[in-house]
Amino acid sequence: MDSAVTARAAESIELAELLHRCGRADQEAFAELYDRTSARVFGLVLRILHDPGYAEETTQEVYLQIWRTAASFDPAKGSAVTWLMTLAHRRAVDRVRTEQAHTQREVTYGIRVLGNEFDEVTEEVERRLEQQAVLASLATLTQTQREAISLAYYGGRTYAEVAAYLDVGLPTVKSRIRDGLTRLKKSLGVT
Repeated sequence: MDSAVTARAAESIELAELLHRCGRADQEAFAELYDRTSARVFGLVLRILHDPGYAEETTQEVYLQIWRTAASFDPAKGSAVTWLMTLAHRRAVDRVRTEQAHTQREVTYGIRVLGNEFDEVTEEVERRLEQQAVLASLATLTQTQREAISLAYYGGRTYAEVAAYLDVGLPTVKSRIRDGLTRLKKSLGVT
């Protein structure tokens, strides 16, 4: 038998056991399940949502759902990875639909309240001014904050991937990004 197939089969059995233990509220099993599967779940969610922030939130929602419903996992119906990825896919698609519905409501409201008038020049000037403000605010960050934020938000990397890329600890990356975003919010006057 192929070693990759054997490894996948062993992983499937181990993950099924972790899910079974999660169904009995075993926090250590949940932590191990998260460590072993979160990169795959996040990757799938990110491919669907195309937004790291939404993908992180949605991944968190997926794991909350896993914690609450792990007892309903039935290995006779499919592998643990398939079950996890199905939950992730459904949650991400729900998020896309929610965002699309929200956008449609905003557009409908805007047309109704503002009518069809649209000043392209004003919109472009406002967009450029906002872009300049963001660039100026980015310049106020330290080099390490700017690099971490750029990799996470413009490069589409997870915090763990940023930490690996920069060869620093995950808590350090989280602190750099958190402090940098706080500084950006203050600089841009966002509350």
